[in-house]
Amino acid sequence: MHRVTRRFAVVVAVVLLVLGTAVGASAATVLHFGYHQVRAGLPTGIKHFKLTSTDIRAGRPIPARFWGCTAAGISPQLSWSGAPAGTRSFAVQLFDRDAPTGSGFWHWVAWDLPATTTSVATGALLPAPAVSGTNDGETSGYTGPCPPAGDVTHHYTFTVVALSVPSLGLPASTHGAVAGFVIGHNALGSASFEATARQ
Repeated sequence: MHRVTRRFAVVVAVVLLVLGTAVGASAATVLHFGYHQVRAGLPTGIKHFKLTSTDIRAGRPIPARFWGCTAAGISPQLSWSGAPAGTRSFAVQLFDRDAPTGSGFWHWVAWDLPATTTSVATGALLPAPAVSGTNDGETSGYTGPCPPAGDVTHHYTFTVVALSVPSLGLPASTHGAVAGFVIGHNALGSASFEATARQ
């Protein structure tokens, strides 16, 4: 009887250990952000207009010169058209929803681009009085993609937002998440495309 009890206890301990490991792995999967969608931050029902780039093709891998693994990288050319009437300024954003951070990664956020703006050149300075916000790499302006080696394919969304105000009144120290919240509250329309990166 004593031997049976000991054997039973060992079996129970092994089962509990296996279940505990499985539960822990499951919890880790649930917390891993890289496999989950996030809210865009823009209201539904706003007008959608057109955004293109001569440097990056929608749905295709982002060329290496726009990456930011060893330096900030070069910002790509962007052009847009068809913004809604009443647009008083624009904002530009680059967001990686697959970054394993729990909140994605803001690579670029800028605002207060004049309403007359229809493009930005490759690696260009933004037109005055545009403000380059603080990206999640803690630098100002653009910082290119650099997904972790061996991670899932990352999807990077380039977005231009038409705004109802000439200025958001935010300092350059404002981070992407906060700027995105304010941008969403003043959005008249948006244009975007997605490109990928993996290493």
